[in-house]
Amino acid sequence: MREITYAEAIREAMSQEMRKDKDVFLMGEDIGVYGGAFGVSQGMIEEFGEERIRETPISEAAIVGAAVGTASTGMRPIAEIMFSDFTAVAFDQIVNQAAKMRYQFGGQAKVPMVIRTPAGSGTGAAAQHSQSPEAWFCHVPGLKVVAPSTPYDAKGLLIAAIRDDNPVIFFEQKLLYRLKGPVPEGEYTLPLGKADVKREGTHLTIITYGRMVQLCLNVAEKMAEDGTEIEVVDPMTLLPLDREAIIRSVKKTGKALIVHEAVQTGGMGGEIAATIADSDAFFFLDAPIKRLGGLDIPIPYCIELEKCAVPTEESITRAINELIR
Repeated sequence: MREITYAEAIREAMSQEMRKDKDVFLMGEDIGVYGGAFGVSQGMIEEFGEERIRETPISEAAIVGAAVGTASTGMRPIAEIMFSDFTAVAFDQIVNQAAKMRYQFGGQAKVPMVIRTPAGSGTGAAAQHSQSPEAWFCHVPGLKVVAPSTPYDAKGLLIAAIRDDNPVIFFEQKLLYRLKGPVPEGEYTLPLGKADVKREGTHLTIITYGRMVQLCLNVAEKMAEDGTEIEVVDPMTLLPLDREAIIRSVKKTGKALIVHEAVQTGGMGGEIAATIADSDAFFFLDAPIKRLGGLDIPIPYCIELEKCAVPTEESITRAINELIR
């Protein structure tokens, strides 16, 4: 199978859906001639034109508000927010409008929209352009939250998100854009709300998502050389969360480490830990559940300090050793 980048997989998913369905369109800042801040939409304006690759003003509230309006009247907008930090500017539109509309109209209105947004650290973009705010949205009924970790997952999940009749927040970790992996040329979908076991193991379960999946897999391969077999579970969709897959894996290994880039306090790690503790997996545990998240600080501009603010292969290895000692 051919290999393409994560960014190319996202572009291919959008393009294939736009060719198939005239109601699908992309809107956002600098997505047209410039091709997007991270080059994801390069070439799309030449194929689909300015009507369907809609350049917008620098107003996240306007972008998301327009997406909610067009979605509720039958279109399927893909709204790109240039940095996930700026979803805060459109919080009312996302949380109080998009997430609530279908429920408040008794199902008569649908809001089939996707908000695509680059997230996370690693580019030296400092505190206002490097956050991982996925947990904000996992607290809101009516939304779906997705965080793919591979090009294959990105394409399949994005097509599923575009076809879904509910608002989906689609987080794309910036350092994954250049990651290459096998991706089929044709259409395919991956179900929202289903986890994937990225690596089978018997000694410990790591539950992680986004860029941290790649780091955890690297650590697992290195530790396998000494006979320690780590299972890596990638939820892929954070809301709804595939709790059964997590519980099943922890019952198998007896140990659980939860890794995410977002700050640890109030992060998804707490919800996943509670899921394990509230289930019969609790009785299979041989050690306490452990979380490894980002430090509770703004992301520093200094590149060396930035690296220390989020989990690394070294800190993941230390956490594993603490659990299996």
